[in-house]
Amino acid sequence: MSDTVGDVLLARLREWGVEQVFGYPGDGINGLLAAWAKAENKPQFVQSRHEEMSAFEAVGFAKFSDRVGVCVATSGPGGIHLLNGLYDAKLDHVPVVALVGQTERSAMGGSYQQEIDMLSLFKDVCSDYVQMCTVPEQIPNLLDRAIRIALTERAPTALIFPSDVFELDYSPPRHAFKHVPSSLGLAPATPNPDPAALRAAADLLNAGENVALLVGQGARGCVEELTQVADLLGAGCAKALLGRDVLSDELPWVTGSIGLLGTTASYRLMRDCDTLLTVGSNFPYTQFLPELDQARAVQIDRSGKWIGMRYPYEINLVGDAKTTLQQLIPLLDRKADRSWRESIEKHVARWHSTAQRQAMTSADPINPMRIFHEFSERAPANAIVTADSGSAANWYARHIKFRAEMRGSLSGTLATMGPAVPYAIGAKWAYPDRPAIAFEGDGAMQMNGLAEMLTVTHYWRQWSDPRLIVAVLHNNDLNQVTWEQRAMEGLPKFAVSQTLPELDYAAFARGIGLQGINVDHPDDIGNAWDKALAADRPTLLDVRCDPNVPPIPPHATLEQAKSLSAALVKGDEDAWDVVKQGAKQKLQQYLPGQKE
Repeated sequence: MSDTVGDVLLARLREWGVEQVFGYPGDGINGLLAAWAKAENKPQFVQSRHEEMSAFEAVGFAKFSDRVGVCVATSGPGGIHLLNGLYDAKLDHVPVVALVGQTERSAMGGSYQQEIDMLSLFKDVCSDYVQMCTVPEQIPNLLDRAIRIALTERAPTALIFPSDVFELDYSPPRHAFKHVPSSLGLAPATPNPDPAALRAAADLLNAGENVALLVGQGARGCVEELTQVADLLGAGCAKALLGRDVLSDELPWVTGSIGLLGTTASYRLMRDCDTLLTVGSNFPYTQFLPELDQARAVQIDRSGKWIGMRYPYEINLVGDAKTTLQQLIPLLDRKADRSWRESIEKHVARWHSTAQRQAMTSADPINPMRIFHEFSERAPANAIVTADSGSAANWYARHIKFRAEMRGSLSGTLATMGPAVPYAIGAKWAYPDRPAIAFEGDGAMQMNGLAEMLTVTHYWRQWSDPRLIVAVLHNNDLNQVTWEQRAMEGLPKFAVSQTLPELDYAAFARGIGLQGINVDHPDDIGNAWDKALAADRPTLLDVRCDPNVPPIPPHATLEQAKSLSAALVKGDEDAWDVVKQGAKQKLQQYLPGQKE
C-alpha cells in the first residue's frame, strides 16, 4: 500500500527530530490520525484537554528546549482554539508550528460545516508563514519551510490541510516546471556586528561612569560574556521578565527584575546610571528606563526589526548577542573607580533583605510572597519554573532567586491567563528528568488549569522525574485585576466580577490520583514544599493566601497612591485590610539600615 500525505507528514516530522505533537482530535484531521495509528504513535500524540492548552504546551516545550514545538487541531473551532497560544508564541518570539484541518476541498466555498477562512484566520498570528496544502507534491516543501521559518524568525507558522488531502496517495515533487523540491535541515548563521559601530559602542561605554546593563531572553547563553562586560565596566545588570533566568540572582551585581514587577535595586540602577547597554531585550516600559535625556545608550539585538525602538539609543548593533559581546570585550577598558559597582551591590543586598522581610510578614492567613520565598530557599538546582499572569507574576518576578541552571518563563508580552500549567507540561516533555513547578492563581486554575491536571495524570508516569508541582494561590479573588482597578482606575473592588467560587483544589488533585496538600497556616508552607519536592508523583499545593497583600511597585507614583486612596474611600469591601497590609509591606523598606 502506498504512503498517504498523512504518512509522509509524520515521517517528515520524525526526520526533523520531532518527538511529541500536542493536540486534540477531530474529524477534520481524521486522515492524519489514521496515519498516526499506522506509525505506532511516532511522534507521540500528546492529548490535552483543549486546543488552547495544546498550543501552550507547544510554546512551553519550545521555550525551554529551544527546539520547535508542534501542535495540531481539527478544522473550525479546533483551529480557532489554538489562536491564543499561538499569539503567545508570536509575542514572546517562540518557534511553534501549527498543523490545522479544514473541510474537504470539494466543500470549500460552500459554507459547509466547520468551514471558516483558515488562511485569513491565521494570517496575523502566523504572519511569517501560513499556507494551505492542496496537493501531495507540496508537502515536503511546506513542512520544511514552516519549521525553518519558525526557527529562524522565532515565530509561529501554520499549515492548513483540507481533510481529504491527508488521505491522498503521496507523490513527491518532480523535476518539472512549477514543482518545488525540498530538503531537510538548518544550519543557522550567526550575525556579526559592524566593526566600526562596535568600536563606537566601546568608546561610548568606556566614557560612561555609571553603567547599567539590561538583559532579556535574547542574552541567554551569554553568562560568561555578560559577567566580563559587567566586571570591566563596573556595571550592574537588571533583567527583563522573560530574561529572569539569563543570569543568576546570586551574583551580587544582578539587581533582578525591572519594571512594575521589579525590584528597588533595579529601579535605582536605572534612576542613577549615565550609560545603558541593552542586550537581547525588547522591554517596552520606557518609564522604568532612564530619563530620555539622562543616559547615553547602546543596544544589541539579533534583528533590525526589533532594535532601537524603546529608548533613544545612540548606537544600535545588529548581531548575535554572544558573538557581539565577545567582539566587544577586547575593546572595553576596565574602570578603576569601583564606587558605582559597590553602591549597586549594596542596593542588591538591601533588596534581598527587604524582600525576605516582606515575604515573612504576617497576613490573613498566608502572605503569598512567602509561598515563593519558601520555594526559593528549597528550589532544586535544575528546576524549571513557570508562572501565570496575574498576582503570581509579581511574586515570581521578585521573590524567586534564580540560580545558574534554573529555567523560568511566563507569558511575557501577551500576559494571557492560563499558560503556567501547560507550560510546565511542555517543559516535562522537553526535560523529563527535571522537576517543573507552576505557580498559578486560582482564577487561572479555574479557567483551565484544573482540566489540564488530568493531562498531568494521564502522562506523568512517562517522565523519568515525576515531579510536576502546581502551587495554587487560593484567595478566591481575581487579584491582579482587583489591584489594577484600585491603583489605576481609582475604583473599589467590584466583587461580583472579582470573587471566585470556592473549591478545594487539593481534594481535586487527590481525586485524580495525584498528591494534594492543603496549606492553611504560614508555618506549614516549608513542610509542604519539602513533601512536594520529595514526592513520587505530581503534587498540587492548595495555599490559602491573603488577597489584600499589595503588589507594591518599586516606586509608587503619586497618581497611583491617589487612585488607591480614592478606591478605598469609595467603599472597597477590603479597605481596612488593604491599608493594614500596605503599611506593613512598605514599612519593610524603611526599617533601620534600609532607608537611603
